[in-house]
Amino acid sequence: MVTGERPDSFADREPKQQAALRIEVAVVELHAVVQQEVGGERGADLGTDPNGTVAAFFSESACNVDRAGNSPFQKKRPAAIDIVMTGPPGLSLLWPSLVAAANKHQGGFIMRPIQHPATNRSAEFRKVVDVFLSQPGLPFGGVLSAERIQRVFEKHNSLFGRRAIYTTALTLWAFLGQVLRDGKLASCQSAVADVVVYQQLTGGRVPTSDTGDYCKARMSLAVEALKDLALEAAAEVEEQASPEWLWKGRHVKLVDGFTFTMPDTAENQAEYPQQKGQKPGIGFPIARVCAIVSLATACVTALTLGKYAGKETGENALLRQLIDTLSPGDVLVGDRYYCSFMMIALLLGQGVDVCARMHQRRHVDFRRGKRLGKYDHLIVWNRPVRPAWMDEATYDSIPESITMREIRFHIIEPGRRTEVLTVATTLIDAETYTKEDIAGLYGYRWNSELDIRSIKTSLNLDHVRCKSPAMVHRELWTTLLGYNLIRTTAAAAALLHNCQAREISFTATCQMLLAGWMPQSALAMPVEELRNYCSCLLFRISQCRVGHRPGRIEPRVLKRRRHGYPLMKEPRRVFKAKHQPSM
Repeated sequence: MVTGERPDSFADREPKQQAALRIEVAVVELHAVVQQEVGGERGADLGTDPNGTVAAFFSESACNVDRAGNSPFQKKRPAAIDIVMTGPPGLSLLWPSLVAAANKHQGGFIMRPIQHPATNRSAEFRKVVDVFLSQPGLPFGGVLSAERIQRVFEKHNSLFGRRAIYTTALTLWAFLGQVLRDGKLASCQSAVADVVVYQQLTGGRVPTSDTGDYCKARMSLAVEALKDLALEAAAEVEEQASPEWLWKGRHVKLVDGFTFTMPDTAENQAEYPQQKGQKPGIGFPIARVCAIVSLATACVTALTLGKYAGKETGENALLRQLIDTLSPGDVLVGDRYYCSFMMIALLLGQGVDVCARMHQRRHVDFRRGKRLGKYDHLIVWNRPVRPAWMDEATYDSIPESITMREIRFHIIEPGRRTEVLTVATTLIDAETYTKEDIAGLYGYRWNSELDIRSIKTSLNLDHVRCKSPAMVHRELWTTLLGYNLIRTTAAAAALLHNCQAREISFTATCQMLLAGWMPQSALAMPVEELRNYCSCLLFRISQCRVGHRPGRIEPRVLKRRRHGYPLMKEPRRVFKAKHQPSM
């Protein structure tokens, strides 16, 4: 079969006549090109093979350009050509002489075998896979694959642009590159510039410098597809994590909340209102987020967001939406905000253990309960009255009491004041989990703060750019997808070179990937050469370790003097009306 855009003169013909003419044209063109490339070898005699049909698929990015920057088919039509030989299902044929011609990359065209058009389409997503060094034979090589990306977007009916410049694959590739960068390189104009360069290098149709088409294409990316990709990647890396990365053979999850702001538009204000203490026109819409992060891999395994203020918008309410994402046997570590009877009871019902700092309003008396050691005892917590947010059926399913373990330990650092911490946990087996084990486990909670800092600072999620709630959600999940894929790359480097995934710098890994973003996507490499390239880069990434600096103290002061402009205290339009000189 032959597909592609043909001149208008074909429109009035019958379908069978169109197909016959297209095949005839394709065979003539293939004959001419291969005759020129292989110099009259046997493969130049093109015809119909008994097991398959010659097919010319007209695409936008398949044709390589020669050293002069020209393509052999650009004068005939703007599209490029994939030359393939298709056969029965499961069979893919490519004549040896055509392979010889295809190996001449500078010759002006490329050739690749395919099984069916769907497989050819999934190959478009290879550009996304390659930039994150995901290759068969390497650790976590199956976490991100072109077939998986295609399957997820097909599931949510989000495959678009088959004959346009901005396909689903190219739009996702550009959007990921945009959210992983900062400053001027994080703009839509910079993303379009990347697309222009990519299309020029691969012989595809080059878009205009206008950002309108790119922004419209981003709106076609399904939010649920981006979310599924981000969470599937995190879940699979967690399943394949090295046993050495686990805590006593158990998967530990860290929970914490954060906020981010967005442009001050009417749509964003309606969905995520600004803080009540700010006057209209001088604040920013703000959203609250609750995230669960893996201690082993540092990937975000679950996330939900809501309004900053109002009923059922707190971190506890958001965490209740994520309880089903946890697996039996997990251990959840959080700060004192999550240390409540109802929250712990709901988590125990899911088979999840809890370790959290004691809430400041709960009294602790180590003279009561069963003593396990100094400042270590078991105590019974009784069920409080039903809160307003809980229905009666759920309340009746909550046990009337739960046995908790409370421990107190001191953090002593030279030159600093000794800090006293009291921790509550459901890990009540003192022989399996010693007091020192629990203290060390809670100490890992600070990693969630560092991970959120990476997301908000390195990936600029403290203030998103999009001007509508729907696009804010797309930017959020694309950012988290990029974050999880970078963490997956770091985990692969750690597994190859025998270190902890968290020992590798997130920022350095991101910089390594961005350095090869364009050449890795646009320049075709043989499979073995590509695998060697990825292995070498993974080794370099494994050398970028996070410094271990215990007792480091940095004052929260600024040395560099910024511009001393006053804060905005009234809307910009009001300010301009007052101070603009009359004409």
